[in-house]
Amino acid sequence: MCLREWGVDGIFTLTVDNASSNGTTIKFLQTVTKDWKGTVLEHEFLHMRCCAHILNLIMGDGLKEIDASIARVSEAVRYVKSSPNRNQTFRSIMERLGIESKCLLSLDVPTRWNSTYLMLNTAEKFEKVFLRMDFEDDSYSSYFLNKENSGGLGSPYGVDFQNCRTFMGFLKLFYNATKKFSGPLYVTSNTFFDEMFVIQENIAHLIKSQNHLLKNMATKMEAKFEKYWGKGDKINKLLYVAVVLDPRKKMRFLKFSFSEIYGDEVANEMVDLVGNFMARLYDDYSRVDSPNVVLPSENERTHMEGDTVGCSDPYAMVNSRYERFLEVEKSIGCSNEMEKYLAKNCESRRDVKFEILGWWKANSDRYPVLSKMARDVLAVPVSTVASESAFSTGGCILDPFRSSLSPLIVQNLVCAQNWLQAHVPISFRKSKDEMEALEDEFHELVLNQATTAASSSSCSNKGGTRTTVNIDE
Repeated sequence: MCLREWGVDGIFTLTVDNASSNGTTIKFLQTVTKDWKGTVLEHEFLHMRCCAHILNLIMGDGLKEIDASIARVSEAVRYVKSSPNRNQTFRSIMERLGIESKCLLSLDVPTRWNSTYLMLNTAEKFEKVFLRMDFEDDSYSSYFLNKENSGGLGSPYGVDFQNCRTFMGFLKLFYNATKKFSGPLYVTSNTFFDEMFVIQENIAHLIKSQNHLLKNMATKMEAKFEKYWGKGDKINKLLYVAVVLDPRKKMRFLKFSFSEIYGDEVANEMVDLVGNFMARLYDDYSRVDSPNVVLPSENERTHMEGDTVGCSDPYAMVNSRYERFLEVEKSIGCSNEMEKYLAKNCESRRDVKFEILGWWKANSDRYPVLSKMARDVLAVPVSTVASESAFSTGGCILDPFRSSLSPLIVQNLVCAQNWLQAHVPISFRKSKDEMEALEDEFHELVLNQATTAASSSSCSNKGGTRTTVNIDE
């Protein structure tokens, strides 16, 4: 009813998390909107699972294997952050050791796995300070001798920091991938496969590791990965199409990636599967909007060739005509735009300023049907959550106010946000990223202060129950 009211006559994809109720909703929408005007391939690929949510589930299983080394480093950070005097002692040792750093120690939070990464990322820079405190600060040593404080783990040693660096390197892959998937101001569908390829390769490498912790962690992650994505066969095929529609990768990158992970046999099967699906998708778009491509006449070609005579740079004109000649040569035997596109060489991946949407806009005259297909596929979001909530392992709570918004109010809010962003200069993107970074820093500062207050309260509460501070928002 809402879609009809808003004038939406077709749904391309619906990105949702993995709640079972969402599966029921998808099936209902597939049934009632199957015959709508804008439906493509009878909603075969309507369901898009939130990739950030799946990464969070995979990471959650891996974190169950947290090593004692991480626990010791975390407790050392908690000790320093628990009072101003301890923090001052830490600072004075830093100065004597000549360590200069603008980074501040941050505490990890049980319900946010990225906080573990951020905690390790800063703590490992101060390894020498923590090791020196073990010799110079008597209260630090006595704190770890008390089993009630540290659980009998003891203070961290050099090997603990080394283990944490290994674990932190693996966490960083998930951290960066989640940040990319939840980015609101750039295309995300074509970045999915790059991140998955790197993560899968690292998981496969760690499964063979001699480190018992990393091996167990990677094994659990692999099991969770295959539960949702299998060996690539459970992933929505549109995400593969998005890779092919990236002129820097095309089908060659898919074949390379599949062969590296699963071997040549699986790679050939998956490439054929993606190729067949993409051909069906292209045929569907061709039927809806088949452009009339007008080739240059003989007189026009003669005029173009005659432009060489008397032009300011005849060599540039010759090169331009030669490029057109090569393009025609490669297109011989190609029956449609898609075959011509795939036959052409890939664009260079060294161009860091490459914008995929800009490329398709510039080449829309050359590939009129394929560019419309790319416009829709590349617009598909691979995540439904903002980066701040993407790392949370706690339950998602929808308050009564948000759940009672009418369709009209939702429409007004979405449109207002879109209009405000549309009238802001391009620098808005940079400002938005800076604002998100400031929000993350503020969130960590609030958590650190709250945890410090909780630690101080528990220290003064000798022999009594431990004070707990619960920070939900």
